[in-house]
Amino acid sequence: MFHLIKRDVILQKKQLLIFIPFILFFIFMDVHPVLTFIVASVFIPFNTYAYDEKAETNILLNSLPYTRNEIIASRYLGAVFYMVIAIGLTSAALLVFGKLFSLSDIAIGSGLFLLFAACTFPLFYILKPGYITTAVIIGFIVLSAMGPPVVLYLAEQFSGLTNFIMNVSIPVLYTGSAVLIMLFYLLSWGLSTVIYQRKVF
Repeated sequence: MFHLIKRDVILQKKQLLIFIPFILFFIFMDVHPVLTFIVASVFIPFNTYAYDEKAETNILLNSLPYTRNEIIASRYLGAVFYMVIAIGLTSAALLVFGKLFSLSDIAIGSGLFLLFAACTFPLFYILKPGYITTAVIIGFIVLSAMGPPVVLYLAEQFSGLTNFIMNVSIPVLYTGSAVLIMLFYLLSWGLSTVIYQRKVF
């Protein structure tokens, strides 16, 4: 399974050359660190899916000595692995250019990436090839644009819940959020596995 994760980097050698300039663009544009961390985390996993969509790699993968469970596991574990690397590189770039960020920015960015990945990864096994990458890009743009206003609106409408959350201690809030996000990610992993097991290539 490690070789499947390593394959993603080997296949994207040329695209990885634009990773740093891509992240530097967001830094120079003074984009909020949270969004920068999300974009950096998205880069490798979703480029891999886009590549596989064009090359119909799933046919090749299923001819190799890997089970379908291992193929899906490599996707989900690989996303976490590359997220950690992307956040490390992005943090280093922010420090070099004197841009302020906090551990909260990293936590929120990584949490939102995992939620976005959990929502979109199953789509790569449900939607027909040719439409998936477009749907994901549109979804990401819509969420980036509409997410904050929607959150603010819900916070106003459900003031009781907002007050409860505001009164919860920071450690409890972050721990609870982390547990919920990981549970959602694991559910997505399970759903993708079930769909992939039944898929015919």
